[in-house]
Amino acid sequence: MNNTRIAAIDVGNDSIKAIFGEVEYELNIPNIVARDTEDRPVIGIEELDDKNPLDGIHIKVHSPALKENNAIYRIGNLATKSNNATELDPGSSKSEEDQTLIMLFTTLALDAVNEENARVFPRVKNVIDANYTLGTGLPLREVKEGKDAGYRSKLSGSVHQVEFLVTPKYQGIKVNIKFDEVKVYPEGFAAYINLVMDNNLKIINKDLIDRQILIQDIGGLSTDIAVIKNRNVDDDKAQGFNLGVSESLEAIREEIRSKHGVELDSRRDVVDIITKKNDRNHIMVKGSRTSVHDITDRILLDLAKKQYRLLRNVWSKNSQTEICYFVGGGATVLKDYLKTLNNNLDGYNIDFFEDEKESIWMMANAYYKLITDFVRKAEKQKVAEAKKPVAN
Repeated sequence: MNNTRIAAIDVGNDSIKAIFGEVEYELNIPNIVARDTEDRPVIGIEELDDKNPLDGIHIKVHSPALKENNAIYRIGNLATKSNNATELDPGSSKSEEDQTLIMLFTTLALDAVNEENARVFPRVKNVIDANYTLGTGLPLREVKEGKDAGYRSKLSGSVHQVEFLVTPKYQGIKVNIKFDEVKVYPEGFAAYINLVMDNNLKIINKDLIDRQILIQDIGGLSTDIAVIKNRNVDDDKAQGFNLGVSESLEAIREEIRSKHGVELDSRRDVVDIITKKNDRNHIMVKGSRTSVHDITDRILLDLAKKQYRLLRNVWSKNSQTEICYFVGGGATVLKDYLKTLNNNLDGYNIDFFEDEKESIWMMANAYYKLITDFVRKAEKQKVAEAKKPVAN
C-alpha cells in the first residue's frame, strides 16, 4: 500500500462526489460531458491560469476500458456551456457507460495534480504517475446482475491517462492512473454503513443495528431499496428500479423552455430552482421574477407518487419493517411531496436527513469508511505476516 492514495468516489447521476487521502480533500463536479476539439477558444488566454480549474476542465482521456479511446471532452461546469453536452440517460447502466469512467478518471486526475500531492506521486517533467486504492459503488440492480465484476476488471490492471489540455493551472500535464485495489460496493449496503458507523467503523447508531429497516436511495437514474435484517442487506429482498429523478427534471426543463422561453443549461439548474433557500420554484423571465410552481409541483408530485408506490410494495413484502430512511439527491428533491403523501395516506414510519449535504454525500462517505477499513486490515495483516518466524 506504499505510495497509494485512498479515493472514495460516488459517480452520481447529478454530480461526482469524491473524498481523498485522510479526508483532507473533497471534489464535487457536475456529471456532464461534451465532446470537444483540442484547441478550444479562450478569451484572454494569458489570464487562463488565474481561473478556477474546476470551471475549465478540458481533457483528453486514454484508457483501454473506454469504447471511444483518446477522445477530447469538456467536463462539468465547462460542459454545461456546450450545445452537445450529455448527461446519463434513464435506463442506462452506470457500469457500462463511458461517461462513468471519464468522470471517475477526471476526478482522480484533478486530485493527482493538486500541488499538495507532489510529495505523494512522482512527477517527471509534465507526467504524474498516480496510484490509488479506490472505493466506489454501483446501483443494487447492477450488482445483483453481476456487473460489478466487469466494472472492477475494467479499472484494475490497466493504466488510464488523463491529459489536461486548455485547463487553468494544469495545461499540458498528463496523469497516469493505476489502481492498487478497487472495491465496488452495492449502494444500498453503503447507505446502511453510513447510517450506523463512524469513519473507524465503530457503531454510532445502536438503535438501528438490530432493527429491520428499509433504505430507499433515490438517484438520478435509479432507485435502490435495501432491506436490512440482522445487520446485513437481505440480497433476496433488496430491489433496484429504473426510476430516478432525471426524467422528471428533464420534463420540467423542457416545459419551462416551451412555456417561458427560458433555456436552462442542465438538470443541475432545475435542481437549484427547486431546492434553493430563497425564491424557490421561481425563475427570471426577461428580468421579471416568475413562478414555475405549477410546473414543478405537478411533475414532482407525479414522481413522488411512483416512489411512494415502490415503498408501499416493498414494505408489504417486509411487514416487520420498523422504519424507512429516504436518502440521496432525489430524496432531497422529493422530500416535501413524499412527507405530504405519507401523512395523507398510509402513515409509514419514514425519515429523511434534514442536512442536505449529509444525504447527498452519504455514498461517498460510506465508500470512504469501507475502503479505509480495508486498507487498515491489509496493513495489519502485512505487519502480522512480517512478524511470523521464518521457517528453516
